[in-house]
Amino acid sequence: MLTFPRWKKLFILLVCLGGILTALPNFLTEEQRSELPAMMPSDTLSLGLDLQGGVHLLLEAETDDVVDTKLKNLAEQVRDIRKSVAHLNFRNIRISGTSVTFEVTRDEYIERAREELLPITQTTTGGVNPLLGGGVQEVTLEREGRKFTLNLTPEGINVQKRDAVARAMEVIRRRVDPNGTREITVQREGDDRIVLQVPGEDDPEALKRIIQTAAKLTFHDVVTDLSQQDMQRGRLGAGVSLLPLKEGGMIAIRDRVIVDGADLTNAQPSFDQNGRPAVSFTFNTSGARKFGNHTRANIGRPFAIALDEVVISAPTIQSAILGGSGIITGAGDVTETQELATLLKAGALPIPLEVLEQRTVGPDLGADSIAAGEWAAVIGFVGVIIFMTVSYGLFGIAANIALVVNLILIMGALSLFGATLTLPGIAGIVLTIGMAVDANVLVFERIREEQNAGAKPFTAMEQGYGQAFSTIMDANITTFIAAALLYVLGSGPVQGFAVTLGVGIVTSIFTAVVLTRFFLASWVTRARPEKLPI
Repeated sequence: MLTFPRWKKLFILLVCLGGILTALPNFLTEEQRSELPAMMPSDTLSLGLDLQGGVHLLLEAETDDVVDTKLKNLAEQVRDIRKSVAHLNFRNIRISGTSVTFEVTRDEYIERAREELLPITQTTTGGVNPLLGGGVQEVTLEREGRKFTLNLTPEGINVQKRDAVARAMEVIRRRVDPNGTREITVQREGDDRIVLQVPGEDDPEALKRIIQTAAKLTFHDVVTDLSQQDMQRGRLGAGVSLLPLKEGGMIAIRDRVIVDGADLTNAQPSFDQNGRPAVSFTFNTSGARKFGNHTRANIGRPFAIALDEVVISAPTIQSAILGGSGIITGAGDVTETQELATLLKAGALPIPLEVLEQRTVGPDLGADSIAAGEWAAVIGFVGVIIFMTVSYGLFGIAANIALVVNLILIMGALSLFGATLTLPGIAGIVLTIGMAVDANVLVFERIREEQNAGAKPFTAMEQGYGQAFSTIMDANITTFIAAALLYVLGSGPVQGFAVTLGVGIVTSIFTAVVLTRFFLASWVTRARPEKLPI
């Protein structure tokens, strides 16, 4: 336990040096940071909205689009039934208000049509398990002669709107804070409004662009048998639309979506074979199957890649693409492709958002409260150092040095992650400092007990660290699991607390179990004391 080969010493030195270098920019001015060498880290900790202010946006969700989308999906389901069931034909499929109406062409197929349409009305929503009863019925079916009507229920519409706002909030969170370290606040206000607070944000326009871009990615079959004259006169046929090309002009595509962005599992900026900026993407199993089946059946035909109703690429299928991955070209320069990759990875915005209010806010706590908090932290830290020095002498001094290094490592790690520091984050740091001191106390008390029982200094230290190690690891592992669950299940300030707590646990184990032991082992090896000063 007290032997440190050369590679261990080198590892300890590199970790401490890395922590100092990553934490150093926090103590420099912006001008000094700009003069640092390119290889040096320059990221710093950002203060949260409660400490330094930031951008406050009030967004309104245009939930009427949810009804339109639902009605279009119902009409598409009716067309699917018409295509899949032999001899069953519907005509005059129309959307009117909150209903979809259509007619059966022959009386003898009325009952068959009702049987095929009935499953559409059995969808329940509202987070209730249909098998347990309850829930909200979204769609009802009415018949008058040959005419059928699928109606959206008011309750179903309300649930759909609430669900769309909730999904929009989650997309916003993933776009603005993909790593969960900025401690943003995203909360609902009323039925269709969202409050977004981003601490330390200094570019509201870029923030609004990221938030308001729909990023709806869809793949469509291209219609190649329409003449320019038909396209100009709008004679497109059922299920066909004209979409603008990004480089100019129009292209006819089939409305049916082959696969969409909901099936994406990853998207990242890259370059094509010619060195042009592009976005590479990967589908999930379902998306890969649909994409593979379409490309296999349509070799030699073009297909369109549309982003927010604009076709950014329309390549010809050269061979079946069965791997579930591909590349999007024509999305713009490097900056645009990076932004597109972020948007696609976060997911499409389910509903449009309008900015109702934008303002830059100051710290919630005020200078006096912040100063009081700083003094409290300093006094507490000094108190811990005095207590450890008085209680354990030289051993306490070694623990205090390790404690200072622990703070530097935490600051460096959080700076490297681009984390935002708020009061919950500070609470996490304070808690980890306490755990680091607690680990040293456990070890030192064990060493003291062994020495009082007659053990030699070297043996007492071996036994002290050996017996306390399992207790320290058990306590820290269980706390780390709790921090991981808080990060996964929580959001905003809760995630910030979890990040600082998790990082602090890792650094505390290093400083308490490794660094302090290295200091003390080096001293015992050189000084060879007859009795430990503890």
